[in-house]
Amino acid sequence: MTTLLLVEDDLDLAGNIIDYLSLENYICDHASNGVAALKFLSENQYAVVILDINLPRLDGLSVCERIRNEGNDTPVIMLTARDRLDDKLAGFANGADDYLVKPFAMAELVARVQALSTRRSGQVKQLNCGPLQMDVKSKTVTLHNEPVKISPTARIILEQLMRAYPHPVTREFLSEVIWGEQQPDSNSLKVHLHNVRKGLGREAGVDVITQSKQGFKLVIEQK
Repeated sequence: MTTLLLVEDDLDLAGNIIDYLSLENYICDHASNGVAALKFLSENQYAVVILDINLPRLDGLSVCERIRNEGNDTPVIMLTARDRLDDKLAGFANGADDYLVKPFAMAELVARVQALSTRRSGQVKQLNCGPLQMDVKSKTVTLHNEPVKISPTARIILEQLMRAYPHPVTREFLSEVIWGEQQPDSNSLKVHLHNVRKGLGREAGVDVITQSKQGFKLVIEQK
């Protein structure tokens, strides 16, 4: 089953949403404020975040902006009673992928969740994994604030590893992202992974390891 994060301080509405989504085979974690939402997002991976704007402790716009700045590319649907264009533009500017005005039909929420759950958000601006950073737009990579020189293909691999961090990425997924249906010989991915490791330099405390039956994983030495 697909797991979602619902961030909504109206407990009656939250209960209705959770019950309805469960009928569509979605599991929902629930946070009732922005600070709790950030904790859930730091500890778990979700297919989609359903995020109310008016929240106690930390509002939804701030939550969305913060996770985007941290490199979290989970798709976000904003829920709000605000229906002015300026309000919607503010949501998109802070990293939302979709916008649903209250009151809304549950069937429409499900349709939007289904549309977003099969992809990652394009709103993330920078990927941060400890001392390793990548500017998503310019594709520049730095490690300990020093530029990392790697090939374009190695950079694609590194981007996917950073997006998945600290979880592994399968060999099949990496091959699909790089080459699509035109798969090369079996050694090509190994060569590019070697180039990623070489570019990072193991003495910097960052490496890529192979996990049996799971794929490849970015590891960062904790100091």
